[in-house]
Amino acid sequence: MKLATVTAALSLLASPVLAGDQMTLMLDWFVNPDHGPIIIAEEKGYFEEAGLAVEIIAPANPSDPPKMVAAGQADLAISYQPQLHLQIHEGLPLKRVGTLVATPLNCLLVLEDGPVKSPADLAGRKVGFSVGGVEEAVLGAILKTHGLALEDIELINVNWSLSPSLMSGQVDAVIGAFRNFELNQMDIVGADGRCFYVEEEGLPTYDELIYVANPARMDREMVARFLAATEKATQYIVNHPQESWEMFAASSEELNDELNKRAWFDTLPRFALRPTAMDAGRYATFETFLHEAGLIPGINEVSAITIDVTAP
Repeated sequence: MKLATVTAALSLLASPVLAGDQMTLMLDWFVNPDHGPIIIAEEKGYFEEAGLAVEIIAPANPSDPPKMVAAGQADLAISYQPQLHLQIHEGLPLKRVGTLVATPLNCLLVLEDGPVKSPADLAGRKVGFSVGGVEEAVLGAILKTHGLALEDIELINVNWSLSPSLMSGQVDAVIGAFRNFELNQMDIVGADGRCFYVEEEGLPTYDELIYVANPARMDREMVARFLAATEKATQYIVNHPQESWEMFAASSEELNDELNKRAWFDTLPRFALRPTAMDAGRYATFETFLHEAGLIPGINEVSAITIDVTAP
């Protein structure tokens, strides 16, 4: 799905602006099962119960939402923990205020019946990627675990065409594939894939999807209400997986297909049961990892990266 412009972005499931505090949430991309708690909170009326009218906007460019929040053009954005560390060092006034997906989804994806049986087999082969910087650091850590370095492979930017480039033979592996989507996408068209999970291959674990806000501009109490509503929605999803899938699928015709159904149930156990909870050690460890990889010039304290909006 492509969206024309940010200003004309599709508010796929936005609330009508009625009573309640108005809040704008920028997604990281088009609506998909990763956003389950948000959509269920909307469909179940949990945002309304929290006194919120939430406008949910899918961006034209996935790199835009954090920038828009930093500039005060949106209240919240869904982003990624690894990218947040870099963005803060680049000077963007952002902090993590909550977690949506609390485990990595990223994996190194290869063909099940292909020549790569271990990351060590990537020597001299082509690896596709979509986002430079962090993905290269992730891949570098995996390769190091298997006695290789980035210089031992050929990196190819395949834009966002990860699984197609792998299935067509353009590359021998891709980094940045989501285990809940690309594996299912390949299986549906009859191509078996294999994921090497980043957290099992030398990378420190991290939160895949997080909510970020501009701490100088945000309404802390309103953000806390938003997170409480999504926590309630997550509890509903966990207690009622089939019913919640049916509700999600019915919210938009484009969501009701086999890929989204499979991804829904694969994503369900990865949602953050406590969106405001934060593992300080996890953020400190990943900041150190990025510094050692040469991607950031220094090491920030955790307090410069994340904030507990529920704290007194």
